This record gives sequence, structure tokens and C-alpha cells, in this order.
Amino acid sequence: MKYGVNEQGYYGDFGGAYIPEMLYPNVEELRLQYLNIINDPGFKTEFDDLLKNYVGRPSPLYHAKRYSEKYGANIFFKREDLNHTGSHKINNAIGQILLAKRLGKKRIIAETGAGQHGVATATVCALMGIECVVYMGAVDMERQAPNVSRMKMLGATVRPATSGSKTLKDATNEALRDWIGNPVDTHYIIGSVVGPYPFPDMVARFQSVISTETKKQLLEQTGNELPQYVMACVGGGSNAMGMFYHFLGDEEVKLVAVEAAGKGVNSGHSAATTFLGQEGVLHGSRTILMQTEDGQVVEPYSISAGLDYPGIGPQHAHLYKINRAQYTSITDDEALRAGLLCSQMEGIIPAIETAHALAQLEKMTFKADDNVVICISGRGDKDLDTYIKYFNF
Repeated sequence: MKYGVNEQGYYGDFGGAYIPEMLYPNVEELRLQYLNIINDPGFKTEFDDLLKNYVGRPSPLYHAKRYSEKYGANIFFKREDLNHTGSHKINNAIGQILLAKRLGKKRIIAETGAGQHGVATATVCALMGIECVVYMGAVDMERQAPNVSRMKMLGATVRPATSGSKTLKDATNEALRDWIGNPVDTHYIIGSVVGPYPFPDMVARFQSVISTETKKQLLEQTGNELPQYVMACVGGGSNAMGMFYHFLGDEEVKLVAVEAAGKGVNSGHSAATTFLGQEGVLHGSRTILMQTEDGQVVEPYSISAGLDYPGIGPQHAHLYKINRAQYTSITDDEALRAGLLCSQMEGIIPAIETAHALAQLEKMTFKADDNVVICISGRGDKDLDTYIKYFNF
């Protein structure tokens, strides 16, 4: 693939595996085996069967007629919110639990921000009868309490991260420390296209089912598999990479990634990485991240727990640097208003993460025959308290 990873694990200037010596055997084992395993016919058969009969794929591609009238184009929603567990995260969790089984691992760890990846991981561990430990920022545990309860009900242990901003970055740090301390029997199911190689490539491949289905569904509904625009929200960037994956080589398709501006890009309370970040190393890969002049990570902020991350995946950093995709940002207020609009115009309550991508529509102009696909990455049940408090329902 033109925009894919090279044999050294890099996307242009970004990627690689910047890891402690203790983790080298685990990451090297993954690097040597992941492609052979996921390309094995037996793995593909089991993966495809679970996606179809357990997750409920293919997810619908819905023509949002009232949105289309409002924005003057054909707006389509790729409904990842209708997957089992309520988001796109289950696609990757299914793939990695099958991989972990084939590697003989007996214990799973994960990190989570909004709780969607944690719930997906707890779900597949329950399905396979494997011990599960999920790290989550203490602040995120409060604002995403329903997902914490879901993980515990599924049998997972949820451990709070109490350092730093007590959000996703800190949960990731804790998960990495656990993995360093348990290098033999444990697999770390990273939930986004971040971390040391091969995780960014592996997660992108598992999530690429989103764009595979979208092309087929667009062809059926419009007669052309290529839209004019493909849009998604970006924290680490897993739903966006799955949505972009099979459109990357189609240069006529415009790719739009939407970050969280928080209270404003220049407010000091933001997670707009490409606007505020610089090149550096975060959680095992070279990428773009928010940092001080001496390289200390800047605490991110977003009302959306899933976008509250100080960096982006290395493939996103590459796409940004070479201008293959447009990266923009939306504030908390804009996202919440977009979430309410979608609820009341289409009867779909989106996750606040997703609402960032929907809000970007207000800033764009389209031709009447443009086809626009937006990834509805998750459902908004987990965010009801935030919506209720903001709109005073």
C-alpha cells in the first residue's frame, strides 16, 4: 500500500518501536508472527465468522436524508454504533484476542478512555474465558461510569490510573508498566493505531473492515464505490484509520479527520494534536504529540474521554505531514450541539467522539451530487449524563 508501513515499521518519518528492553521479546514475537497468523485461512475464517455472527457485521451504511437536505449533499452514516458493545472497538478486540490465543497468552491487559475499548476487550475475554485487566484514568472512570460497571459485570478487573491528568494517557502508561512486569503470559490489546510497531499496522488492518464494507455498500447504493469525502473523529485514530484504509490510494477521495479542540485550540485546554503538537516519541512510536520545549508531554483536554489523548497514531502523523488527509478540530460546545442535532434530526444519539466529526459538516460546503461518508464510531448512551448536564434536560 502506497501510504502503508515499510519493513522497518515506519510511515515516512513516523512509527518504529521505541520500547524498554524488557518489552523487546513480546514486541519482537508480535512483529515476527502477526502477519503469518492473521493471513492464515483458519484465522480469517474464525475472525470473519465472529464479525458476522457475534459483532453483527456488516454494519449498515445509512443514507441520512434529513442531513442530506440540510447540508446539500448525499450524507451517509457508517453505523459502527450498531456493533455489539456499541462501537467500532470490537473489530480490533476480536482480532487481537484470536491473535493472543494463537500466541498462547493466558492474560489480557488493556487501556481505555471512553470505556468503549475496555468494554470490547472485557467482552472478548469473557467470550474466550481469559483473565482481563483494564486500566482507566480515575477522571474517565467518573465520567464514563456506566462503562466501568459493564466491564466489571463482564468479569474484568478495572484499575484506576491516578497519576497526571488521570485520563487515557495515564491509563496507557499504567498498562505499559503492567506489560513490562508480566512479559511472558500477557498480551496487551492496544485499542488504537498507536504504540510500538506492529500495533499501529495490526489495529489498522483489523479496523479496515469498515472501509471494505463501505466501498461495497456505496457501489450498491450509488453505483460508485468512491465518495467525494470520508470523515471521522480522531484521538489516537482507530476508527478514522479503519474508515480511511481502503480509500488511501484513491487520491480523488478527500479524507477529513476531526480532532478535539476542547475549550479552544489556544485556550490551554485542548487535544488538537496537529495544531499544537510537534514530532516526538509517545507510547513507543515516533509521531506528533503535544509537548513542552524540553519534551514533557502536555496534558490534553477534551469533554470527550475517547479523544482526550496528547498524540495521534504514526500513520495519521504521516498523512498529515504529506497532506493526504485534512486534519481539523472542533470545540466541546460545537460537538455537543452537533450531537443534539443528530439526535433530533436522525433519531441517533451519537457518542461525543462521533459528534466532533458531525460538527465539521457545519464548516464545509458541498456540491449537490457529492457523496459524503461519516463514521458513526460509537453510540451516545455512555455520554447521556454529559449531554443532560450541558443542555439542562
